[in-house]
Amino acid sequence: MKRFLIALQFLTVLPVRIKSKVEKNDFGASLLYFPLVGLLIGLLLVLGAFIFSSFPSLIKAAIILIISIIITGGIHLDGLADTCDGFYGHNPKEKILDIMRDSRIGTMGVAGVVSILLLKFSLIASFPEGLLWKTLLLSAVFSRWAQVMACFSSSYARREGKAKYFIELAAKKEFLLSSLFTLALFGVFMKLNGLILFVVSLLPTFLFMQYMKKRIGGMTGDTIGALSEFAEVTVLLSAFLIR
Repeated sequence: MKRFLIALQFLTVLPVRIKSKVEKNDFGASLLYFPLVGLLIGLLLVLGAFIFSSFPSLIKAAIILIISIIITGGIHLDGLADTCDGFYGHNPKEKILDIMRDSRIGTMGVAGVVSILLLKFSLIASFPEGLLWKTLLLSAVFSRWAQVMACFSSSYARREGKAKYFIELAAKKEFLLSSLFTLALFGVFMKLNGLILFVVSLLPTFLFMQYMKKRIGGMTGDTIGALSEFAEVTVLLSAFLIR
């Protein structure tokens, strides 16, 4: 339960109280529960879609998007903004890391956040009701699983930081079990199309992760957040294309 609460605390703004002492290894082990937290987030989005199902599609899409930002506190959007600012241009690694650590948001950060939100909004508004709830669930799960993949397959690009222990202590067991859980959900909710959706979404997500790792020699909390946002919109877009 403690490790699940760590994942819940890290990925959402839901009030969480962890009574027992948290050890370093608990951060890596908590990655097992990232897709499960993604499922809970997805269920809240589906609930919002159900409550506002009688609203016009554009209004409903906006409400769903707002709910997702409120639940997560916009933490991954913040990472996306910092990543867009840092990676713009041909800066060396240290310069990129310095820009990403700056609390101020630049032009490319704003452009990146606006672009991803516009794409999410238009895609959510375009789905028929029967496909919308499945896609909301799976995109939320997949994006959190993508964070597990990034932590397991990467080294930490900084000396210190919030994501340090998640990346350095990520183990094969948590990665494999979270992968099986995620893949199973895709199969359960969308059957063969779900497995196709997983593979189609995985390729661009993996390539984006590799690009970021090549630029800075690993991953940071910001780039993991950017990857999560990219993975989420990739599932939405892929589901729209193969529906």
